[in-house]
Amino acid sequence: MIFIVVKFRTKPDWTDRWLELVAPFTEATRAEPGNRWFDWSRSVDDPTEFVLVEAFDDDAAEAHVTSEHFATAMRTMPQALASTPLIVSQSVDQDGWGEMGELSVE
Repeated sequence: MIFIVVKFRTKPDWTDRWLELVAPFTEATRAEPGNRWFDWSRSVDDPTEFVLVEAFDDDAAEAHVTSEHFATAMRTMPQALASTPLIVSQSVDQDGWGEMGELSVE
């Protein structure tokens, strides 16, 4: 599985509109074969920072970055961003989320 985390820092005047701007990209990506999840969060420390956590089957990531909706997003996102996004992208030996070993809720 390819596991990806991306931090996006928005311009203040775009912060409240960011999720609306990326909604078509989000919807299209979630519908891709091989997409496991594509989830947005907002930083509790910096309201202009959004974090995207996404995962793909190993053979699906290339189709994602060559899709038309990806190309469209790469053209539309920069207008709303204050800086270049930061990314961590790794292949991991997992098929999905696992339970946390250090904390158990019964």
